[in-house]
Amino acid sequence: MTTDLSGFAHSIFKAQPFSMFLGAELTSVGPGSAEIRISNRPEIQQQHGFVHGGVLSYLADNALTFAGGLALGGDALTAEYKINYIKPAVGDVVIARAQATATTRRQAVCQCSVYVTSSEGPERLVAVAQGTIVTAGERAARED
Repeated sequence: MTTDLSGFAHSIFKAQPFSMFLGAELTSVGPGSAEIRISNRPEIQQQHGFVHGGVLSYLADNALTFAGGLALGGDALTAEYKINYIKPAVGDVVIARAQATATTRRQAVCQCSVYVTSSEGPERLVAVAQGTIVTAGERAARED
């Protein structure tokens, strides 16, 4: 993997059409960590005015995969993940923060917390997720 962690991660993120469609932003990366944000707007809400669970799930999945991929040193894929919704997501911005908690040569177990922020108060936890991220690279291409 390139030594420019941020440049590497941002180039992959910008190559994701779905992330660009949603207006998501990769706001922070580190060796085994990632933060992704999306501004709340009516197009990503469900009928009660909460951010749709699918959007929260996307944020968690993508943050987990970036954290795991950075911990593994390159391109990665989600092997599995689980999300628990805690509270309705109501606020101005949704933030997913993930970190790798255990890494082997081929996989990383990662955890993610999803928050909402608003001008009216501090961040509120709305979901938590855990997932297993695996290396993508040449091996994954040969197995297809």
